[in-house]
Amino acid sequence: MKIKTLLCSLAVGLLLTGCKTPQLGYFQDLKNGDKKELTSENIIKLQPGDRLSILVSSKDPNLAYLYNLQVVGHYRSTTSNNNLSTSSIASYTVDEDGCIDFPYLGKLHIQGMTRSQVAEFVKASLIKNDMLKDPTVTVDFRDMYFSVTGEVKNPGRFVIDHDKVTILDALSQAGDLTIYGRRDNVLVMRQEGKTQNVYRIDLANADQLYSSPVFYLQQNDVIYVEPNTRRAKEATELGISFSNPSLWLSAASLLTTISVLIFKN
Repeated sequence: MKIKTLLCSLAVGLLLTGCKTPQLGYFQDLKNGDKKELTSENIIKLQPGDRLSILVSSKDPNLAYLYNLQVVGHYRSTTSNNNLSTSSIASYTVDEDGCIDFPYLGKLHIQGMTRSQVAEFVKASLIKNDMLKDPTVTVDFRDMYFSVTGEVKNPGRFVIDHDKVTILDALSQAGDLTIYGRRDNVLVMRQEGKTQNVYRIDLANADQLYSSPVFYLQQNDVIYVEPNTRRAKEATELGISFSNPSLWLSAASLLTTISVLIFKN
């Protein structure tokens, strides 16, 4: 009788271990009608090493042409105000002093500015120096990224093309967490000056998530999703995995053997 009990316990334990469901929910502390205060909006601001395109247009396209860095000269047009597209404009790189070298205006310090602030700054500078009376300035990010790695469906590096990107946006672009990803301990690494700072977020805790300084991402942020306990158990030295068909064949064989022993006794 003791043998039967022991064998049954082993079988039940095996099944429970293989079928255990991980915690998958987000925002588990939220209730209907709750209102959460967001951290102050962290709009992307330019840093040394960032690249951007600046497109200047005017009623006089020939004059506006002088203030754009062209990759190919034949993009010039005398019949349209929008004589250049951002795809045909060379990009500026913010130097270590936080400046760009703009045609005829020279060095412009733009470190710490947002896209809209740079556009207004360049526009005001052109008007102040009597270079253009009616400039329209458009600024776009170039080659600006964040990275998502670990237990997500589509890890990789993703382009920043908006002024505000949240960690939820980032995880969505990466295809969301897999069932093996830890929701309660997502790591975000951010370089601030010469320091690499590390932050951790619990996606199940809305208060912590919305108040985190990394709820809004910055350029070059790296998000890492740790594997949960289930994944860690699967990655044993023997290479045993509960998603491995051979394991379930072995389990079925064990259950068959147990059943035979029970009925025989």
